[in-house]
Amino acid sequence: MIPLSVLDLVPVREGGTLSEAFVSAASLAHAAENAGYKRFWVAEHHAMDGIAGGATAVVLAHVGHATRTIRIGSGGIMLPNHNPFVIAEQFGTLDALFPGRIDLGLGRAPGADSRIGQALRKDLMRVAEYFPQDVVELRALVTGEPDLGLRATPGLGAAIEFWILGSSLFGAQLAAALGMPYAFASHFAPDHLDAALKLYRERFTPSPALDKPHVMAAMTVLTAETDAEAVLLSSSLEQSFVALRSGTPGRLKPPIPGYRESLPPGMQGMLAHTRQASAVGAPATVREAIGRFVERTQADEIIVSGATYDPAAREHSLALTMEALAG
Repeated sequence: MIPLSVLDLVPVREGGTLSEAFVSAASLAHAAENAGYKRFWVAEHHAMDGIAGGATAVVLAHVGHATRTIRIGSGGIMLPNHNPFVIAEQFGTLDALFPGRIDLGLGRAPGADSRIGQALRKDLMRVAEYFPQDVVELRALVTGEPDLGLRATPGLGAAIEFWILGSSLFGAQLAAALGMPYAFASHFAPDHLDAALKLYRERFTPSPALDKPHVMAAMTVLTAETDAEAVLLSSSLEQSFVALRSGTPGRLKPPIPGYRESLPPGMQGMLAHTRQASAVGAPATVREAIGRFVERTQADEIIVSGATYDPAAREHSLALTMEALAG
């Protein structure tokens, strides 16, 4: 069976609180660990009322204390927002707290709109151009190769697994050139999936950390007892996506029966397009959809995304998904 992992945005529910969101994230990670998932990743987003993962390293420390064996990491850290030395210290600290369990997925998008650059005192368009160099510097600060003459403590010698994240050909080329594992964000940006994976595999150069290409592809996955129940649960996520595309993002809303059918055709088409990499339904439906996606991508791992208004429903979804694939 293909390894499964979990991507969490730490959603904040309408009528809920930040404290509740963090409690739910830790509970979800614990449930994922018990169900047999390989990794639990948190994504960095900023200035979004419905997403609480901005201080990613802090959230991962919270999750780490709620779990024992599952790998935890970033999906990802948006490196143009940060100084590589500071990230080396943060994730070196995480490795010291949770030895051998830390993943560091790196992306070059800002994770928010242009105002974040002003708040961070950065020209994000300009610093994004230095993303490849920053990745190399960050990796060197942890591995010691090459020697930069500056010791990150914590950081140097940490057993961190580095990943490149992407949704375009750029990330695929960089991951291939550096001999790093590659995770593609097909759960919301599927357009370049096939071309990116082909390019990554064709151009991959072995490195001390990885001797052959390794791909993780993301899917939106919500599993329930019936197809109808899963579709209803997914309407919360669909409302969030429509709100984001409409420029009015907010907190995660309760599910609405028949939500997609209530939308104008253009919005329905947009949802259908972005949900190409999705599996929503009863266990048999989800098993079939994931099987088709794995056959298409030949992925080495699948990471599942997909928030529910009721946190318990997502925990149940993770258990049902794992049971469906194991069966």
